[in-house]
Amino acid sequence: MVEPLIYELSAPGREGVKPPKLDVPPSELPTELLRADLPLPEVSEVDVVRHFTRLSQLNYAIDKGMYPLGSCTMKYNPKINEVAARLSGFTGLHPLQDPGTAQGALFLMYHLQEYLKAIGGFAGVTLQPAAGAQGELTGVLIMRAYQHFRGETQRDLILVPDSAHGTNPATTNMSGLHVVQIPSDERGNVDLAALRAQLCDRVVGLMITNPNTLGLFEEHIQEVVELIHSCGGLVYGDGANMNALMGVMRPGDLGIDVMHFNLHKTFSTPHGGGGPGSGPVGVAAHLVDFLPGPVVVQLEDEDEDFFIYDFVMPPQSIGPVKAFWGQFGMLVRAYTYIRMLGEAGLRQAAEHAVLNANYLLSQIKGVYPLPYDRVCKHEFVVEGRLQAAPDVRALDIAKRLIDYGVHPPTNYFPLIVHEALMIEPTETESKQSLDAYAKILRKIAEEAATAPELLHEAPHNAPVRRLDEVRAARKPVLRYQREP
Repeated sequence: MVEPLIYELSAPGREGVKPPKLDVPPSELPTELLRADLPLPEVSEVDVVRHFTRLSQLNYAIDKGMYPLGSCTMKYNPKINEVAARLSGFTGLHPLQDPGTAQGALFLMYHLQEYLKAIGGFAGVTLQPAAGAQGELTGVLIMRAYQHFRGETQRDLILVPDSAHGTNPATTNMSGLHVVQIPSDERGNVDLAALRAQLCDRVVGLMITNPNTLGLFEEHIQEVVELIHSCGGLVYGDGANMNALMGVMRPGDLGIDVMHFNLHKTFSTPHGGGGPGSGPVGVAAHLVDFLPGPVVVQLEDEDEDFFIYDFVMPPQSIGPVKAFWGQFGMLVRAYTYIRMLGEAGLRQAAEHAVLNANYLLSQIKGVYPLPYDRVCKHEFVVEGRLQAAPDVRALDIAKRLIDYGVHPPTNYFPLIVHEALMIEPTETESKQSLDAYAKILRKIAEEAATAPELLHEAPHNAPVRRLDEVRAARKPVLRYQREP
C-alpha cells in the first residue's frame, strides 16, 4: 500500500492547530510578498500523526535490521548516546553565550579533542567541521595554507588514488587545486611506479583512504608516505574507514599529516538521513597552528586548583570553517560512545568489524566474483555479475534484496570494480544476522541463474516498484501540483 500525499488527505475546514491570539501590534506585510492563494493541506492533528507514522514505518532503519552500506559504517547507535545528547544542560545552551557559563560543554569538547588526538596519533584536533566532506575540505585547505606559508606557492596538485573516497576530487577542485589520479596495482594498492612518476615540486600532497574503498589495507602505506614527504608534499588521510583501525593502528604514527574523523560512522552518531554529521580534523605538530579556530583549550586557574576552558585562535589559522562547532549533539554522542567503550572496547569494536566482514565474505566467496582475493578489513567489494546469469546486474541484485526485507549494499562504488557491491556489516551485527544475510545473497544468486526475470522486475514487495532513476535525476518533481 502506498501512503497518500498529505495533500490527498486534506479536507476543507479541518484544523490541526489553532494559533494563539496576537499579543503584539499587527504590522502589514509588504504587498509584493503577498499572494492570493496559499494551497496548504487542511488536516487534523490525528491525520498528521497517522500520516507521518505510516511513512516512518515504510522506511528501513538500523533499528529494523542489518544495514550493510559499504563506506558508510551504518552501525547501531546505542541509546545511551541519545540520553546524553538530550540532557537539558546541553540542549539549553546557546553557542553565543559566554564560555564561562558553558564550562561543562567546553569540558566535553576539550576532552573529545584529546580522545581523538590519542586515537588518531595527532598533535591537535578541531571540532568545527560539520561533516566528513567539510572535514576533508578543511584538511586540504590546511595543507595548502602550510605550503603557502613556506613560500611554496607553485604547488597546485593533489594526488588522489583511484581507490580513494569519492569526495576527494570534489574537495580538491573546491580548494582551487588540480587532481592527478593514481591507479591501483593488481593487488588493490597504490601503484608505486605511477606514484613516483608524479612526484614534483608542484605537489601539495596526497589524499589517501586506508583501508581503501576496496576494504583493503594499503600494503605499502609507509613507502607511500615517505615518497610524498620526499618531494615536500603532505599526506591527507581520509578517516571514513577508521572503524577498522581504532585502537589498533594510529594514522599519525604512519606519518599521516592531517585526517578527518567521521563521527557519524566510527563513533556511532546517527546519520540522520544525510545529516547531521560531524567531521573533526586531526593534524600533526607542524600543522597545529593552521587549524580552523577557535579551538578549545584547558587553562589552569591561578587562584584555584581546577581547570577552566576557553576558546583560542591558532596563530596561522585558516579561519572558521563553520559558524560554531559542527553539530554539538554529535559531539556529545561521540564523547559518550568513547567513554562507554574505553580504550579496550574501541579496539574490540574494530576487531569485530574486521572479523564480521571477513566472515561474511567467506560465506559468499565463490558465489559472487571477488576482484581482489585478500583479507579485507571492515568491508569488502564483490562483483554483482554472475557467470551463470550474464544479463543480471548489481542493481538487479540490490533490488531483489529489498524483497527479502533487508537493505542492499552500496552499488557501483568504487568505480574501479565493475558492477560493484560494497558490503560493510559493521561490528554490531551478530553471527545470526550475518548468516541470514549470506543465505539471502546465495539464494538470489540461484534465482539469477534459474529465473532472472525475478531480479529484473524486482522489487516486488516494496511500496514503490523500480523507478526510472535517470528520468528522476534529470526531471525531478520537486513540488506538489494540485490537479485542476
